[in-house]
Amino acid sequence: MAVFRLKAVSQKGKLVQTEFEAPNKKDAQLKVDRLSKTNGLKIQSLDQKTNFIYKVKKTGKKAFSGEQEAYSKEELERALIKLGYQVVSINKKLFDFAGGVPMNEVVSFISLSADLLKQQLTFDEILNLLIEDTANKRMKEVIKEIQKDLKDGKEGAQVYGKHEKIFGKFAAYMLSVASTSGNMALVFESTAKFLERDAEFKKNMKRSLMMPAVTVIAVIGVILFYVGYIFPSTAELFVEMGITLPPMTQSTLDLSYWLRDNWVYILISFIAPTVGFLYFASTKAGRLFIDRFIIRIPVIGDLLHKTSIEIFSRVFYTLYSGSGQNIEVIRVAAEACRNSYIEKQIKEVAIKRMLKDGAGLIESIEETGVFTQTAISRFRLGAESGALRENAKQLAEYYEIQTTYKMQSVIDTINLFINLFIMISLIAITIVSSESAVIKPDAGL
Repeated sequence: MAVFRLKAVSQKGKLVQTEFEAPNKKDAQLKVDRLSKTNGLKIQSLDQKTNFIYKVKKTGKKAFSGEQEAYSKEELERALIKLGYQVVSINKKLFDFAGGVPMNEVVSFISLSADLLKQQLTFDEILNLLIEDTANKRMKEVIKEIQKDLKDGKEGAQVYGKHEKIFGKFAAYMLSVASTSGNMALVFESTAKFLERDAEFKKNMKRSLMMPAVTVIAVIGVILFYVGYIFPSTAELFVEMGITLPPMTQSTLDLSYWLRDNWVYILISFIAPTVGFLYFASTKAGRLFIDRFIIRIPVIGDLLHKTSIEIFSRVFYTLYSGSGQNIEVIRVAAEACRNSYIEKQIKEVAIKRMLKDGAGLIESIEETGVFTQTAISRFRLGAESGALRENAKQLAEYYEIQTTYKMQSVIDTINLFINLFIMISLIAITIVSSESAVIKPDAGL
């Protein structure tokens, strides 16, 4: 977020100066206007901190350049002169693009923090080390900002919440929780584990679905090109010679003509439903509908379902304190599980029953209808033995192992069907080509 400085005069004539953060200048101005109306302030100026590129030198030494944030060119110039420099030039940085942050950089930051916390280093020391060793420019700036905010005494939600786009909603929340938890290293470690599993799952899903989809589209494209362009060139020669075409060759030629005459309608019939589905999926109701039924799809649905329960259990294990009902823990774990329907059921059925009727955790999650019998039995055993937190961890690790093997099985199954599809397509093209190749000129005479 951008940093702004407000200068104003109070009703008693006292100068008021404060710094605050806002997404952009427009939001900052709205915040200032509300503050002015509430407290009766007379606004003098609202300045945004900006990057400047400067060039300075000292007597008898070579000039050098640098980069510094400041609210104005004049303020930076005064600061440099005060430090004993002769200012050669100061210019506002025109293109201040720091770049994005790959997920592996985020995972590396959290994992290294967890490891170094276990070695009893202070978090400030860890941040200093990571600032020096982080190559990604944007991530380096984020770590510097985190360090500054922590030194300023800001709360964890403020420190990490403004970097939600970098860390993700769940990770930002977990890191804010870590700053006030009794075991900071454990929360960091669990968050890193979650992000690693999430990245691995997405990579495997792309591997299992994206490449087969591209392969199928490519094969269909080849078939359409053959039927629509290459094959007619040969078959029409026989038609011009008055030769009667064999049944399969004639049918393929008829199909070719039909594709040529109706290709616009065919294209629309594919594009329109696809666009409609993508729009529906982008809505809240659409996402809920898809998530509700996707976990019931054979093979892939079971995999997604157990992965969501694994994530819920892992987050529950990390945050559960062992005292009270831990409603907030259940809510956060539900939001992290990556399935809006499961999240809705936990919030609207389980949490509602626990708060309104005073029901226990086990009977409440059982009523949601989204937990497997294995998960319910593990949670029940943990509740009865007083080891609910450990049982949640065991369940997460069990489903992690199971889903890893199941994912490989899914990939192998999909690849098998893709290979069968390619084989059938090649056989069909070969048969049609062979039939047209053995047509004799005298066959129709």
